[in-house]
Amino acid sequence: MGQMLRIGSRASRLALVQTEWVASRLREAWPDLEVRVEPIRTAGDRDRATPLAAGGLGVGVFVKELEAALLAGRIDLAVHSMKDVPTRAPEGLEIEASVPRRADPRDCLVTPAGHALEDLPRGAIVGTSSPRRRAMLLAARADLRFTDLRGNVETRLAKLAAGRCDATVLARAGLERLGMLDGQAWTVPVSVALPAAGQGALALEFRAGDEQVRGLVAAVDDAASRWAVAAERALVRRLGAGCRTPLGVLGTVDAAGRLALEAYLVSADGRASLRKRAEGSAADAPAIGVRLAETLLEAGAAKWMERADAIGDA
Repeated sequence: MGQMLRIGSRASRLALVQTEWVASRLREAWPDLEVRVEPIRTAGDRDRATPLAAGGLGVGVFVKELEAALLAGRIDLAVHSMKDVPTRAPEGLEIEASVPRRADPRDCLVTPAGHALEDLPRGAIVGTSSPRRRAMLLAARADLRFTDLRGNVETRLAKLAAGRCDATVLARAGLERLGMLDGQAWTVPVSVALPAAGQGALALEFRAGDEQVRGLVAAVDDAASRWAVAAERALVRRLGAGCRTPLGVLGTVDAAGRLALEAYLVSADGRASLRKRAEGSAADAPAIGVRLAETLLEAGAAKWMERADAIGDA
C-alpha cells in the first residue's frame, strides 16, 4: 500500500497512549501503512489553572488545535477522548464515522486508602472541576465539600497525594490505559453517577470527503460502541447541554442489537434530579437520543440547565 497516515494527538501521556493504541490497531489492519504520530499542544494543556466549567477557555478546549491542523492538511487524522469533543463537528470534519471498542465508561473515586464513597469521612474534600461529578456525588453524600482540581491524570494524583484534597474523581478508562488502576481507585456504580457522553470512547476525526482515511479507520470500528456514543451525543446535542450541565448519559447495546439509553440530570446542589431511560434498535441510535432528550425537556430539563449555568456564572 505504501501510504502514510499522519495522526495528531494531544501531548499528554494519556493522549499519546490512546493515540499509539489506535496507531497499533491500524498497523495491524494495514501492514503496509506507515503511521506517524504528531503531538500537538492544545489550549487546555497550556492553561491548567482556569476551571473548564467556568467557560474561560471556550468550547472544544482540547480539540481546536488538532482540528485546525486537520483542516490545514498538516495531519490526516486526529485522536481525541470522545468526551472532550463538542457534539457538533466543525464544517469539513467528521467525528462519529468510526469508533473503536469503548473502554469502561464509569468514574473512579480515588483516595489514598482506596475508600468507597460511603467510607469517606464526613465533610471530606473532593477535588474535581466537573459540575457533573460534583452534583452526582452531592446527591449521594450531601456532606461532601469540593475544590477545583485540574491537570492531567498524573498531576491530579500528585495533588491528592500532597493532601490538596481527600479524594478525586477520574475516568476509569484513563486509569486503565495508563496502567494506574490500583487499590486506590473505587469504581463508582452507575446507580450513583452516569458518565459524561462518550466517556471511555475514542474519537477518530478526519476531513469530510477523505475516503482513503475513512476506509482505513473503518477497520478499527466497533459498531456497538459507535451506536452507544451516537445516541449519547444526539441527546446532548438536542438538549443543548454544555460542560457546566450536571448531566450523565450512558448507552449500552446488547447482543441482539438493542440499545438502552439512560440519562441523569442533577441540580447543582444535588438535591433534585431527573433520571429517564429509552430503548430501541441500535440502528436508530441518534433518534433514541433525541427521543430521550425530548422526554427530559418535557420534564423541565431546560429550567434545570438554566439554573446550573447561572450557578456556574456566579
